[in-house]
Amino acid sequence: MTDLRIEAVDGETMLRQWRHVHNVIVPPAALSLDEVRERAARHRLCNAYAGEELVGCSTVRAPEGEERVVTVIARVLPEFRGRGFGTALYADGLAHARGIGAGAVETCVLAANEDGLRFARARGFAETERYTLDGETDVWVDLRLAPREP
Repeated sequence: MTDLRIEAVDGETMLRQWRHVHNVIVPPAALSLDEVRERAARHRLCNAYAGEELVGCSTVRAPEGEERVVTVIARVLPEFRGRGFGTALYADGLAHARGIGAGAVETCVLAANEDGLRFARARGFAETERYTLDGETDVWVDLRLAPREP
């Protein structure tokens, strides 16, 4: 694997890069730049670079509820998949989630993204729900990571 650099999104250029990857991977949930700015204020957004080339991005949502559920999402552009970038992005996001006190870890994948579903299942995630958003036709899959053994 080429040297991978994962950096927290900081500044307009990185916001635009994060948005590009997000919108390529999940076009039904394409975000405007203002929506990305709003997410950046609430969540940890990171970009991944192989050398100077943008290869992916990630989102780690803050803990929610009594279970302190943290959502970790790793996205890799299709032309860069299968090189370990997703694994590195996911490991970085998971470490951050654990560091902020995650009681449970979840992810969300567009059902049409078979690579993403395979990736999540290979890392121990199990499907908890399939749904469509009101007025939409795209199917989303929520998955939860099996608890760690004590």
